Amino acid sequence: MLAPLLLLVSVIACLASGEAQHNKGTVEVCFYGAELSEKTPAEYREHIREMRQAFFLLDSSVASVNSRAESGGLDPIMVKAVFLALCFGEDAPSRRAAGRFVNCFYTETEQIRLVEQADEDGNMITVEERYTVISPLSLSTACVNLSALLGREITESDRKNIHHIYTMVAGSMGDVNYDGQYSVSGGHSEDMAGLVLTDGSKTAADLVRYARNAYESGWGYVWGTFGNVLTEEAFAAKLNQYPEGVGNYADFIRANWLGRRTVDCAGLIKSYCWYDAQTQAITYAANGMPDLSANQFYYTAAESGPIGTIPEIPGLAVWHDGHIGVYIGGGEVIEAMGTRYGVVKTQLAGRGWTHWLKIPGINYD
Repeated sequence: MLAPLLLLVSVIACLASGEAQHNKGTVEVCFYGAELSEKTPAEYREHIREMRQAFFLLDSSVASVNSRAESGGLDPIMVKAVFLALCFGEDAPSRRAAGRFVNCFYTETEQIRLVEQADEDGNMITVEERYTVISPLSLSTACVNLSALLGREITESDRKNIHHIYTMVAGSMGDVNYDGQYSVSGGHSEDMAGLVLTDGSKTAADLVRYARNAYESGWGYVWGTFGNVLTEEAFAAKLNQYPEGVGNYADFIRANWLGRRTVDCAGLIKSYCWYDAQTQAITYAANGMPDLSANQFYYTAAESGPIGTIPEIPGLAVWHDGHIGVYIGGGEVIEAMGTRYGVVKTQLAGRGWTHWLKIPGINYD
């Protein structure tokens, strides 16, 4: 009978004091939206609700920052890991306060480069073009900024807890260690010229065609990517952005995915939403679709349900904590499974999906 209360006391003491490692269950609940037992104390439920709201605001602020950068950007997992370590038990910040928190993690500079373009008479001229560079700060420097913002010392124990949370979450992103059945394409292609999609709105049928093309073309998996070819420059940017989530798999990525189109699980869906069928360009946050994580897709869905109630509608998304895939009908799913797998086809049953959802911005008529 005392277990829930003791759990609350121990978790809050652990998270607030920074003297012990974070409770794994709390990290999973905050990051992945795992369900809480009915016996969970109301106070603890409220802390989790506030933290999930904070995560949503922090993700939105990070996405806004990253949309201004031509390459690279902030690691949203690191930002949220720091917030959880330092601010668990507090009220969720306002949107403006979340922005100030995120501002502690980067510097922004405007630079100028020379580009060639045609003038009104068709003559090629050299002009100056301004562009924005987002430079992530080291955790040590970010902690100095955060200490001033929060008005408190950030201790070595705090930093160890931050690293522990980040490792727990980022370490699960690159490789799912799946030992069930799945199929991969026999070849690969970066050309999407043969992909015929409906003009106009984004539709469930087109999403299925797009996902099938990604599977049949043998797309790879790199955390934080969304369908463009992984160049050396793009790879270096992701290594800088996700030093552990990508860096831990750098050798495998270089040997298998460099020079190919890559996505992560949510990136497979976002790449379709951001894809222009006319130009075949995939542009970050295009077509009114924000940069959403797998869990944000689920929590912002207008219609969803337990996986046992999934209707036979190809183009639905299937979801479990921290992961998302595209249901293509007939009991099959196409998903970007992990770094060592790439985009694969799996069976709906036995894969651990807990819910289905209609993706915001997709027409299911």
